[in-house]
Amino acid sequence: MQVTDRVCVVTGGGSGIGRALCERFAADGARAVIVVDRAGDNAAAVAESIGGHAEAIDVGEETEITEMLERVESSHGPIDVLCNNAGIASGGDPLRTPIDEWQRQWDINVMSHVFAIRATLPSMLARGEGHILHTASMAGILTSHGNAPYATSKHAVVGLAEWMSITYHDKGIRTYLLAPLGVRTPMLGDAADSEWARSAAGPLKTPEEVAQQVTEAFAEERFLILTDPIAQGWMEFKTNESEKWLGGMRKLQARLDAAD
Repeated sequence: MQVTDRVCVVTGGGSGIGRALCERFAADGARAVIVVDRAGDNAAAVAESIGGHAEAIDVGEETEITEMLERVESSHGPIDVLCNNAGIASGGDPLRTPIDEWQRQWDINVMSHVFAIRATLPSMLARGEGHILHTASMAGILTSHGNAPYATSKHAVVGLAEWMSITYHDKGIRTYLLAPLGVRTPMLGDAADSEWARSAAGPLKTPEEVAQQVTEAFAEERFLILTDPIAQGWMEFKTNESEKWLGGMRKLQARLDAAD
């Protein structure tokens, strides 16, 4: 699949990986790139720089995302590429993180994908073609130290993407799961240079490098997009040596606790 002459929607498109995807799709000749972000100024700036179209909405609200996608189809035609990329990360352990923060991360990190699928999938199925990217994280395949809501919600994204691929692949819908390791984005912030990043995040990538990897996966119609080769080894270690993997993660947690 190539994005040339395609209508592409990217949530979380105002910064980080989302911005890099928008820029890459525009450079590769997409017919329309829709930059979706709760930060309207960021969305507008990216859209202006690439000749795209900005939508300032809260993707955690079903009505907002559904109406936005209806506007896009009305103005630009059927959506060919849907990138469920928006995500947030905050909180800590279950005892200290308020329930409303759990719910907010669930709505943004998981339900926004569900809302967007419900709005776009019927048209894709009728045409017999569609491409849906789910941005999860290696936190959804392995885990993440210190942030239970993020790790939990990203695990759910992985499960959703796998289910979509199994259920709809033979009906023309191509599903892609982006599981970044360490990427220099606003979400990572100061943690980019922390002990956690050095020990757990692996060599940090730029958003532009990740966008290139997504483009390559699109061309191959390949489901899993890992941003660093080391991630494959960690996945295999977790699967084959789960007790040792947990032990190693506990040791890293102890180091992080000691550094606080």
